[in-house]
Amino acid sequence: MTHSILITGAGGQVAHELAITSSEHRLVALSAKQLDITDLQQINDAFTEYRPDIVINAAAYTQVDRAEEETASAYAINRDAVANLAQACSSIDCPLLHISTDYVFDGNKPGAYCEDDEISPAGVYGASKAAGDAVLQSLLERHIILRTSWVFSATGNNFVKTMLRLGAERDELGIVNDQHGCPTSARSIAEALLQITERYLCGDEIEWGTYHFCGRPETTWYGFAKQIFKQANGFENLRLKEIPTSEYPTPATRPLNSVLDCSKIIAQFKTLQPDWRDDLDNILEQLGYLS
Repeated sequence: MTHSILITGAGGQVAHELAITSSEHRLVALSAKQLDITDLQQINDAFTEYRPDIVINAAAYTQVDRAEEETASAYAINRDAVANLAQACSSIDCPLLHISTDYVFDGNKPGAYCEDDEISPAGVYGASKAAGDAVLQSLLERHIILRTSWVFSATGNNFVKTMLRLGAERDELGIVNDQHGCPTSARSIAEALLQITERYLCGDEIEWGTYHFCGRPETTWYGFAKQIFKQANGFENLRLKEIPTSEYPTPATRPLNSVLDCSKIIAQFKTLQPDWRDDLDNILEQLGYLS
């Protein structure tokens, strides 16, 4: 039986990967221009037109530093729009899968964060995402909040593409070495979301709630950059310098520890935790950096 899967945020990295995935189901990916999720009426109209069996919200305000000044915009998209989607899904008894972030944590924990650890966002972006998670939990029982981290892909703006651009322009790059996390490809996030979706559409019992999903192994931004230039062609003479966060000030505070414990999603959905270095190879090939 063919089902309808509605995907928001079609301009983003994860939604792009969801939209190009082959599926027996009807995938409807809508951009912000096609569906403004801050407008409840537009959502209701889209639900009437596409009659979704499940919704994946991949839309978000993700400009971490700009959020410190554009607070209203961050909350409108990351909290209020999530409330709109949750209300609309509730009205048609439709589950909602929602992407969240490691930035809901302050990064002070010495080990990997579990789903039930106390949240304490250090900036507006993380606080707005945490608010969206909370409103979803209060409005819709059948939901999945998928927290992830350090997202990269061949499209959009991300660390991999920034490093490749800067590496081509400069002889030396200073990269932060005291922030720890887990790079995660948009493709692997899309696959995890579709795995959960398929389980639901097949009629399997789903344990709704919050899950962590990210790549392995953990690294630092410096370690991530070093691996990018190791796997990519053409950067043999580039020098990388390790620097502390204090030498790279930003408007928004970054968590020093963004490592997520993925044991819950592995146990519940048998989801494989991908090696981000393998995904990096695939993306470098798409971008023309592998021979």
